[in-house]
Amino acid sequence: MSILNQIAVDLQEGKADSVKDNVKKALSNGFTADEVLHKGLMRGMKVIGTKFKNDEIFVPEVLVGARAMKSGMEVLKPALIEDQVESEGKVLLGTVKGDLHDIGKNLVSMMLEGGGYEVVDLGVDVGADEFVKKLRETKADILAMSALLTTTLSEMQNVIEILAEEGLKNKVKVVIGGAPVSKEYAEEIGADGYAPDAASAVDAVDELLTK
Repeated sequence: MSILNQIAVDLQEGKADSVKDNVKKALSNGFTADEVLHKGLMRGMKVIGTKFKNDEIFVPEVLVGARAMKSGMEVLKPALIEDQVESEGKVLLGTVKGDLHDIGKNLVSMMLEGGGYEVVDLGVDVGADEFVKKLRETKADILAMSALLTTTLSEMQNVIEILAEEGLKNKVKVVIGGAPVSKEYAEEIGADGYAPDAASAVDAVDELLTK
């Protein structure tokens, strides 16, 4: 098995130390940072995402795989910067104001990083002003918002309305998700995309950035 295949397989099995060691080995054996990222780490995370979407694995397995991805990225990041490998895009992420749930959001963050995106995670209980401020600072391509409470759903609409008032609505694509969120609600409030789960969030972002 080639070392890049080994990285992908070890990542799926959550073998963080092995992923880390093999990323080092691959770089010292002359593989580029881009090859290690796309043919090793991202390949492994893609399989995890597909299995998760098909209910073949569940949140604990995703978290273990994501941790292995993170340990590989720690080694790879300096090489990516040195080789000037561009990320797939920048995503600003947060759970909306009034909502303190973060497990789903954290999963989305990990899956997006596994998909080659740069993620700026604002955490939980994020107000519209904070989203706007960080969008201006980061110039993110995507704004991803999550909510788990039906009482905080309206905050998503509030953020979108404020983006329009601030002249930012046409400069960023908005993706929303969370247990009470539906495709219909996303369309109703003017979001550009909807993701029913963490793996689908990567697909939604991919689709919006290739339009």
